[in-house]
Amino acid sequence: MHTLFGENVSIKRMIEEVKAGHVSAQRQEMVLHSLPGSIHQESIPAHVVVACLEDPTLIIMEWFPIDQQLRSERVTQQVEANKQLMCNLTHEIKNPLGGIRGVAQLLEFELPEKGLREYTQVIIKESDRLQNLADRLLASHRKAHAMESFNVHEALERVRSLVLAEFLKWLRIIRNYDTSLPEVLGDREQLIQAVLNIAHNADQALSEEIQQGIAQIELKTRVARSVTISKQRYKMAMDLHVIDNGPGIPEDIRERIFFPLVSGRDGGSGLGLTLAQTFVQQYQGFIACDSRPGRTDFHIQIPYCRQEKAL
Repeated sequence: MHTLFGENVSIKRMIEEVKAGHVSAQRQEMVLHSLPGSIHQESIPAHVVVACLEDPTLIIMEWFPIDQQLRSERVTQQVEANKQLMCNLTHEIKNPLGGIRGVAQLLEFELPEKGLREYTQVIIKESDRLQNLADRLLASHRKAHAMESFNVHEALERVRSLVLAEFLKWLRIIRNYDTSLPEVLGDREQLIQAVLNIAHNADQALSEEIQQGIAQIELKTRVARSVTISKQRYKMAMDLHVIDNGPGIPEDIRERIFFPLVSGRDGGSGLGLTLAQTFVQQYQGFIACDSRPGRTDFHIQIPYCRQEKAL
């Protein structure tokens, strides 16, 4: 394995340490070089992890380009900064909204003509709409509360039934489940809402495919072993994919889809994916999106042993 990137002494030493049982895992940042004679000669700064699997005779090596890690961390930090800004602004907006609505109600009782009440109704309804939007923005900062062990496939079946209730005749939902998946510890309702938000984004993007009768969403689960999330090592994690065959996410917003109020469709609130991301982050998980025309894949990974220390 250590010769994959030429004669790399550091990787060889890491493998020998793990193989000898001195440590269960080794991690190090280094520059990886392609093999001599390769078509593409390049050097890749990477974070390398070598770890022993449950079977002590098996060793796994993972490497992650550092620039990709840094980019992911910068995006996460920026998303968190934006969410905090939106939270602060929302608190400032909610207070005067209540006053505006109350004054509009009082004014409505004093108006001599019923026709003029249409205007106060506009104020009241718009105040309620903004209040609802503010509540949804603040919801992304609320912590999970109903911690329980639950079967993720039962939660996905709930999502499936909700989506099919609206698109039964025009949308196909494919089950691609790994039934050996252990139960997840968390908030079942939040997971349902997070996946439902992603699925709703998908079915709204599938308008042309629905008209053609070819629209489909795949719900896929797998067990991931020996994973690294935010530089933390976990023995096992839940892999969940929501895949659709739509046109893909517009390139101009692809890097910002988890930001609050960013939406790729007219009339969208831009909160669905923000809430989904918040749920995943509460459980030290990872959410990402790979999108191109004909296939958009939202990938959620949540570790099972979230309290364990790094290997």
